[in-house]
Amino acid sequence: MNVFAQGTDIVGTIATPPTAYKDLTHGGLILFFTNILRLVFVVAGIFAFINFILAGFQFMTAGGDSKAVSAASNKIWFSLIGLVIVVASFALASLVSQIIFGRADFILNPTLYGPGQ
Repeated sequence: MNVFAQGTDIVGTIATPPTAYKDLTHGGLILFFTNILRLVFVVAGIFAFINFILAGFQFMTAGGDSKAVSAASNKIWFSLIGLVIVVASFALASLVSQIIFGRADFILNPTLYGPGQ
């Protein structure tokens, strides 16, 4: 009876992982939070844009009513201030990242190093 514990025919037959799992250093929790952050910023931008359009429509249809004009202009200003806050948060994150880490996209686009790097 022959027992082949270390046969040469087995070498080289180990399957390679699918391409989605080859680079595990850029996945996991960091990628999840980065995608959530991007989603929040996109939703905030879309909300501010829609709010801005609706406030403009409200301003045009005010018909001389000073309360409606005032409410519409406040809504326009709040939408613009919201957009400025979203853009300023990106700029602040980039500035802090450049000062602390030497790379402007370090906080917004993080790189997670694994054991093989």
